[in-house]
Amino acid sequence: MTLLLQALINGLMTGTLIAVPAIGFSAIFAVLRYPNFAIASYATIGAFAAWWANAILGLPVVPAIAIAFLVTGCIGVGAEETALKRLRGNGALIVAIASIALNLVLENIVRFIFGNDMKGYDLPLLRDIRFGELRIGPQQLQSLALAVAIMAAMFLFLRYTRFGKAMRAVADNPDLARLKGIDPARIAIVTVFLGAGLTGVGGVLIGLDTSIDPLTGYRVLLSVFAAAVLGGLGSIPGAVVGALALGIAEELALILVPATYRSAVGFVAILIMLTFRPRGILGERAA
Repeated sequence: MTLLLQALINGLMTGTLIAVPAIGFSAIFAVLRYPNFAIASYATIGAFAAWWANAILGLPVVPAIAIAFLVTGCIGVGAEETALKRLRGNGALIVAIASIALNLVLENIVRFIFGNDMKGYDLPLLRDIRFGELRIGPQQLQSLALAVAIMAAMFLFLRYTRFGKAMRAVADNPDLARLKGIDPARIAIVTVFLGAGLTGVGGVLIGLDTSIDPLTGYRVLLSVFAAAVLGGLGSIPGAVVGALALGIAEELALILVPATYRSAVGFVAILIMLTFRPRGILGERAA
């Protein structure tokens, strides 16, 4: 029972961290209608931007996360406008393939600048919090709180702000949104900035719990994509639900199978969901 409870706690923590980049991925898909696999490099760039602000400049974690959001958002917009925008007319598949190539380019730029060595954030060493035989790391709790706050801010932005409502309108029907005076091209830029920025923040939160290297984003790409598919591509609440479900499933799987097979859970989840519910848990329309 203790092992099961510990796995559920770890799964909740993992799922919450995955949810942040999954929201970014789903937001971009909802408005631009293609899967942007460059989010792996965005997560890595965000992780290294925060590391530079924290370990080199000496800034606390929260300001470092803000810097990571801004840096990654700007890079995401620059990459979209220079490399991917002109390909949208060729279909979602072409743009998705181009995003994979873009991901490799950005990943190797990070490798060239920062090297291949693992790096860690400048954080105090704290003892785990124990509840009987259950253990929770203080850094995990801090990352969990930050992730929840970021997700809440994103939901409030989408629901109550002018740009948030415009994003939802463009995602539902870009032609109708255009008739109402909304510029889909402008909304696309805002969406890419937010989506890339959130993905960068997700990379920071994941790196805070372990360490970072140029493959940080690549390692979580499948989990982020699987979470978005599970919840329903283009659904922001679905991305959160899918991430939590996947995080818990991956941790529970470790009870039965070796850790080397953990990534297979993501593939199995995608296959099952596409077979029985192609639109995902909360998806309103087919991808």
